Amino acid sequence: MEPGSSVGAVRSSRVLLGQELRPAVLVIKDGKIHQIQPHSTDVACEVLDVGDSVVMPGIVDSHVHVNEPGRTSWEGFWTATRAAAAGGVTTIVDMPLNSIPPTTTLAHFHEKLREATGKCFVDMAFWGGVIPGNQLELRPMIQAGVAGFKCFLIHSGVDEFPHVTQTDLHTAMRQLQGTGSVLLFHAETEVAQMSEASGDPAQYSTFLQSRPDVMEVEAIRTVTELCLQYQVRCHIVHLSSAQPLQLIREAREAGAPLTVETTHHYLSLTAEDVPAGATQFKCCPPIRGAENQEQLWSALRAGLIDMVVSDHSPCTPELKKLDSGDFGQAWGGISSLQFGLPLFWSSAHRRGFSLPDVTRLLSQRTAQLCGLDEQKGGLAPGYDADLVVWDPERQFTIKESNVQHKNKLTPYLGTSLQGVVRATVVRGQLVFRDGLFSPEPLGKHHLIAPRRNQAQL
Repeated sequence: MEPGSSVGAVRSSRVLLGQELRPAVLVIKDGKIHQIQPHSTDVACEVLDVGDSVVMPGIVDSHVHVNEPGRTSWEGFWTATRAAAAGGVTTIVDMPLNSIPPTTTLAHFHEKLREATGKCFVDMAFWGGVIPGNQLELRPMIQAGVAGFKCFLIHSGVDEFPHVTQTDLHTAMRQLQGTGSVLLFHAETEVAQMSEASGDPAQYSTFLQSRPDVMEVEAIRTVTELCLQYQVRCHIVHLSSAQPLQLIREAREAGAPLTVETTHHYLSLTAEDVPAGATQFKCCPPIRGAENQEQLWSALRAGLIDMVVSDHSPCTPELKKLDSGDFGQAWGGISSLQFGLPLFWSSAHRRGFSLPDVTRLLSQRTAQLCGLDEQKGGLAPGYDADLVVWDPERQFTIKESNVQHKNKLTPYLGTSLQGVVRATVVRGQLVFRDGLFSPEPLGKHHLIAPRRNQAQL
């Protein structure tokens, strides 16, 4: 079966149904899972037989910077969604920056939708943004279908998406009360303990000292107080530090509807292993030490961290300042959209995580966050037939030749990972198989219907 074909059924000896792998045939009708039949069932339709490859719900990556329109030299819908498809990601949710214009008004959201039309190989949803002065745009954007909103408590890195003040936050929270929407926080803030980097700018330790854990601790203290006061769903993006975990625990115990994500790079990379001048490792918040990383894994195991995402934040190679190796001047962002599943599995399986854990953390919880959990993130009748077919036991090495991102620079070049994606099915359409893509983009946009008083995960 060639990419671009409609799939009538998928047969495998290892289909992840609930908490167990078992032989099954997934029968697909009108883009949905119609029936789950025994492996030996004869079905009168086009069957994709994948042998003993694992079939799981497609990955839902709820934190991706596509950068189109405006910065398509960094990334764009065509390249980002092909990379997603090659990695078993069937839905991505686009962040409101670093596109120009940012998705901070209803008109800008409509412009984003027009730009994305006809360019996406996987399904898309979209976050809006909260910036100073746009509070009257929030409810119209909710009605138009944004999944929720993101804000920064510190400079975002781009001037067209300014960070918010305490006054802005209270104003936004009042607008969001009762809507069921969610406010996402880049949880770093300026603190007295910050200092200008005084060491060698090519040493990663110099950069790390300039973004101490306390920046996250104090930002998250602000988030938890707002969340408890307004009872608006709040979400902490890309948690890098384990130090705020106790604050998060206490807020939840007090009734805060608060969720938390971390990223593949915080779980896979450590500060001790970042070479001098290797600015492809720079991101904000920064990659921290190995001891901190193990605490993140423990929090993930305990359910204190809810999900894992890529925070794919690409740029052009010159913005990474590889010639000088200056971490202070380099753009902060890591490209990893295509490799999230094997990155996570390569580390997680050694720590005792199972395939159901992968689906829960990379598909179900992310779908819940953005309001897609009635369609995405599960294998059951009525769900979208979004599937990743992969071999968890096989290994491969990341090379420039197999990177589908527009810009190939990533800290993972040369890394050997466990887990090879064989095929990706989006709403019953085969969009990727063994290195080949569907001839035309087959993704669609999902406009999220408002859910009043949507519960915490």
